[in-house]
Amino acid sequence: MHIGLLGGIGPAATVAYYQRIVARVRASGGRLEMTIVQADIEELVANGRIDNRLAQARAYALLIDQLRGAGAACAAITSLGGHFCLAETERLASLPLVSGIAPIDDHLAAAGFARVGILGTEAVMRTRLFGKLVRTEAVAPHGDLAALGRLYQDVATTGTCTQEQRATLFEAGRGMFEEQGAQAIVLAGTDLGLAFDGNDPGYPVVDALDIHVALLAELALDRASLPA
Repeated sequence: MHIGLLGGIGPAATVAYYQRIVARVRASGGRLEMTIVQADIEELVANGRIDNRLAQARAYALLIDQLRGAGAACAAITSLGGHFCLAETERLASLPLVSGIAPIDDHLAAAGFARVGILGTEAVMRTRLFGKLVRTEAVAPHGDLAALGRLYQDVATTGTCTQEQRATLFEAGRGMFEEQGAQAIVLAGTDLGLAFDGNDPGYPVVDALDIHVALLAELALDRASLPA
């Protein structure tokens, strides 16, 4: 199946999606058909800040039309924070959307996690992944979620993570792990690899990007069906 990605939100996450999907498909001996279009991260941040779901859905819909014109059979948003308008986008989209949130609940339940912590944008943390986790309890960091969300958006927008930013993100996860009973921390921001990849924060982490990539690779290999 030819898969389409809404990329650029942020650039580092787009690179991670590309590299990991390619690696999975090649390891299976398959041939990859994939097209990536460039979304505007600043537009997404601005619309997300005021919860302008329809405006962002319309922006996505135009990009999805481009993916369809390129031959894609489905589309995926490479930002979990960018899923805030998923329902609105599904109503406008000319292709089926492959949610990055829906598979997380099943994955966490299968792994036996009863409670997890959430790191990502302010909206993702505040709403515990937009209320889509139903089989596993989720907690958010204590303290100023708005400030932590802004820090994450800075990382996503610049495509870099300073030592100070990394330490703040690690500490937020540690608080949920040590004080709130989280058995693992879900990296529910597709750019969090900039902070966590290759580093040991001292607690278990679940990379939501990897869960989404696994599903997209199975679709690309025609080993899975599009979600209903």
